[in-house]
Amino acid sequence: MSPPDLPESLISVMSGIQRLVRRRLRPGVTGPRLRGAQVELLRLVGTTPGIGVSAAAKELYLAGNSVSTMVNQLTADGLLHREPGHDDRRSARLLLTAQGEARLRDWRERRAALVRAHVERLDEDDRQALAAAVPALRKLADSLLEEVAHP
Repeated sequence: MSPPDLPESLISVMSGIQRLVRRRLRPGVTGPRLRGAQVELLRLVGTTPGIGVSAAAKELYLAGNSVSTMVNQLTADGLLHREPGHDDRRSARLLLTAQGEARLRDWRERRAALVRAHVERLDEDDRQALAAAVPALRKLADSLLEEVAHP
């Protein structure tokens, strides 16, 4: 049985960590400032090269027109490339540009280094507690994803 305030505490801490990481990484960014959803789209295209706008919208749980607008912005910024689909010339396949790949790689490396440095400041018991919590957090994320995918 979990304490009644666990869900609120968990959400508060996780969103706070995410917000603080974004703030800490912002000063070293070159190029246009990206919103969270834009970064998510770049990450998705990086892991699923050639994904279409509709499929990306579905994967990110966003409206198609919102993703289309982001694609236009990221294409104008030189981070995404849009090419005609193989089977249907009206559809578009999304690919990262070299600049987009570099931006995503830099962001991942800087994020990992930042969090690693702060995890290393914790004592051994806290580091072990965080490591032990990761599988449970992954199960929580999977459960939330399953509910969103199959309401």
